[in-house]
Amino acid sequence: MRDRLAAQGPVADAVFAVRLAWQGARGALLIPVALTLASATAPVVVAWLTKIVLDRILVASDQGNVLILACAIAVAGLVAAVLPHVTEFFDGELDRRIGAVAFDKLYAAVERFIGLSRFENPEFLDRLRLADQSARSIGRLLDAGLSIVRGVLMAAGFIGVLFSVSLTVTALVLTAVVPTLVAELALSRRRARMTVDVSPAERREFFYSQLLSSVDAAKEIRLFGIGAFLRGRMLRERRAVDTLRRRMDGKELMVQMVLGALGTLIAGGGLVWAVLAAWRGDLTVGDISLFVAAIAGVQTALGAVIGGIARGHHGLLLFSHYRAVVNAPADLPVPPSPAPVGPLRESIELRDVWFRYSADHPWALRGVNLRIPYGQAVALVGRNGAGKSTLVKLLCRFYDPTRGSILWDGVDIRSMAPERLRERVAAVFQDYMEYDLTAGENIALGDISALADQARIAAAAGRADIHETLAALPQGYETMLSRMFLDEADRADPRTGVVLSGGQWQRLALARAFIRERRDLTILDEPSSGLDAEAEYEIQRSIRAYGDGRTSLLISHRLGSVRDADMIVVLDEGVIVEHGRHAELMSSAGQYAQMFALQAVDYQTQ
Repeated sequence: MRDRLAAQGPVADAVFAVRLAWQGARGALLIPVALTLASATAPVVVAWLTKIVLDRILVASDQGNVLILACAIAVAGLVAAVLPHVTEFFDGELDRRIGAVAFDKLYAAVERFIGLSRFENPEFLDRLRLADQSARSIGRLLDAGLSIVRGVLMAAGFIGVLFSVSLTVTALVLTAVVPTLVAELALSRRRARMTVDVSPAERREFFYSQLLSSVDAAKEIRLFGIGAFLRGRMLRERRAVDTLRRRMDGKELMVQMVLGALGTLIAGGGLVWAVLAAWRGDLTVGDISLFVAAIAGVQTALGAVIGGIARGHHGLLLFSHYRAVVNAPADLPVPPSPAPVGPLRESIELRDVWFRYSADHPWALRGVNLRIPYGQAVALVGRNGAGKSTLVKLLCRFYDPTRGSILWDGVDIRSMAPERLRERVAAVFQDYMEYDLTAGENIALGDISALADQARIAAAAGRADIHETLAALPQGYETMLSRMFLDEADRADPRTGVVLSGGQWQRLALARAFIRERRDLTILDEPSSGLDAEAEYEIQRSIRAYGDGRTSLLISHRLGSVRDADMIVVLDEGVIVEHGRHAELMSSAGQYAQMFALQAVDYQTQ
């Protein structure tokens, strides 16, 4: 994808940006364009009018005409003074409109990613961060483009003025533009490359800064006394970024000094020539005034053009990341005519499933054959790293098997639309989310159609044994389960935001799964790992009641919670080493019996 985009280059990025701007602003684009034309014309008009006034004063021309011209200069000067502020206002409005569309397109594209591979890829996360930055500054690209237009028009006007005075000076000024443009483009490429190079270090710096300011890490940081260590790591990454930026700034300083000296020499030489020409009588005072204004105007205009090109070039190099994300192909194949996903009637079957996250990773699953019959509860157990969570990711089609297939009533799930498949699955993941939303919203996110259905939300909370806790909150289910978004007045009132305990969050995550009623497959990945024994018993009872007659997959390290499963599958290093009911596995004295005995001894000795 990167090679394809690089081949298309900044021109394709510019076209894409213009289309995006038109979608976001349409008719509103005409106002900045009109203001750009006016702001480019006003300085040239002022310079010409000033020349005419000075020449007429010296020849004692009609006083009335001179006063009219002077008033015209004042009006043109007023327009030139006001236009930048008006332009800034409309540029800001344009930036907001286009930015909203850019953000929507970016995260709509992210939402279309089917699986998890890109979110677990550091290179993609860097690209997404740069795309986010580009979406936030999309208006700057447009501003750079308008600066180029403004500068070209102003330069054309003043070059016409210079040409009327001296062809030689005009040629010198234009010749000086070439090295300036080359140097600015080279700098913009280097700065864009530096932005990409520092991205990993900036991400690590952000990680450490988040740790130092996170309530989740605050306890361990203070107990273990590791704040200085983490702060040192953060500063090390910051210094690495600063070093690269300092080198870039130094290069820019040297280039800008040379370019500034070149411009000054040309302007000074031109002024000396003009004074000598006036001394000889070849130029009038008005001509000198016009010449000085033209020299300054051309340099200012060309500087704006070159600066606009450099900013635009730099912005387009970063905008390529935005376009890469928005136009990214599907991360998992989707058939053009997906097979329908009917209600589960027979079974879900894994046939000779092999999987690894990349060619450089070891196999996470190796030749797994597993049948989950309709209406039965299957438990998946094993040591850490055995491949249990990976198997869950494949069932949800967050990844596709490297080899083998997963069948839903005999149909390969790769032939189905992923969103239709997931509509038939409810799940509690081991790394469940704690959303900074209200209690009711936290549950309703499991089925967004229940967002306004308080009865369904409360029923799901009741099944997860969290209803009484949530109902007793200051605003009940409307209580915000966070204090992140509160203003100063809200923070003073402890009733406006509540932080739940780990066990309460786990029950709430379980309620989020329970609200997905009438689903064909329920996946419970360590649903009671953070609960005490009594709470675990109540949750397991709720799970059994909820899962009665339903197809379910339960993953747990606590083997006592899976002994009633219809089938227990033991996974070890990506391979199924045992399967059967609890009594069968205990009598076979294999790995399951050993793990169960170890846990039983722990409970008996406590």
